[in-house]
Amino acid sequence: MFETIWFILWGVLWAVYFMLDGFDLGIGTLMPFLAKSDEDKRYMYNAMGPFWDGNEVWLITAGGATFAAFPTAYAIMFNGLYSALLLLLFALIARGVTFEFRNKVEGSSWKGLWDTFHFIGSFVPALLLGVAFANIFAGLPLDNNGVFQGGLFTLLNPYGILGGILFVLAFITHGALWLAVKTSGELRARALATAGKTWVGLLVVAVLFLAFTWVHTDLFSNYIKYPVMWLIPILAVTALLMMKKFIAAGQEIKAWVASAITIVSITFFGIGGLYPRLLPSSLDPKYDVTIWNASSSELTLKIMLGVAAIMVPIVIAYQAWVYVFLGKKLTEEDLKYEEAY
Repeated sequence: MFETIWFILWGVLWAVYFMLDGFDLGIGTLMPFLAKSDEDKRYMYNAMGPFWDGNEVWLITAGGATFAAFPTAYAIMFNGLYSALLLLLFALIARGVTFEFRNKVEGSSWKGLWDTFHFIGSFVPALLLGVAFANIFAGLPLDNNGVFQGGLFTLLNPYGILGGILFVLAFITHGALWLAVKTSGELRARALATAGKTWVGLLVVAVLFLAFTWVHTDLFSNYIKYPVMWLIPILAVTALLMMKKFIAAGQEIKAWVASAITIVSITFFGIGGLYPRLLPSSLDPKYDVTIWNASSSELTLKIMLGVAAIMVPIVIAYQAWVYVFLGKKLTEEDLKYEEAY
């Protein structure tokens, strides 16, 4: 029972991370294409500024929960996907540094350097996360000892790359909508127009991803076995269509909420299809890493559940306060603050 509870919590942590840090990564990826001036870039940095580091708490929590609840899966993941995870880490570090270093020197070349790092540090994690999760859905080449029989380029298969493109499109649409929420005038209009365009690409790739998922994975087996689970993809499709309606109506807050629901639903679609596996093996189902053969002791899971029941609501409460208190639209006066990026 506790293994299943922690599997669900594991999925929730990843879904919340994608929902929150997704718009940060999306804005950073869009910056070279959407910003027409240094002022636009400053608006984009400050649209993320108060939130990005708090959002990444969920990544740390998801990784920590994997380590504590399912240590075997954590060990296999960080062994087999070491190169990809190292690239992800370096990209996130480079991105975090840009927030602090960009305005240390007043010079176009200096700012351009850090803007480039920010783009790379946003695009690469979005792509790699999609590639990694798509490969997990399809199954990793794990032998009977849990050793990954492949390398970095093993992950760059058509299904994995399609998953990466799906994540990038979902995040840049999510980011464009958040930018529209936080800005006004011409930049807001451009952000909404961009979201409308990327939504079309997201729809096409989402349909292709579902088709490839049917062919290349067995995620749908749980949905066939438990028909009630079809509510998850139905919710994802409904939210995706409603997003377009809200974008067309210029209702950016509702569109962003619909985008958030879409991202969470897509994540749970994959997580629900995996259960009870954490890391399926493409070599032989006997080598699958499941919640049963990868979990910590029942006592450990009980203690962790008690800690999570206390701490997670506190994290949600302070983050909710930040979003309510700092969620207003940015103005020229906001850019003049000493603390502004």
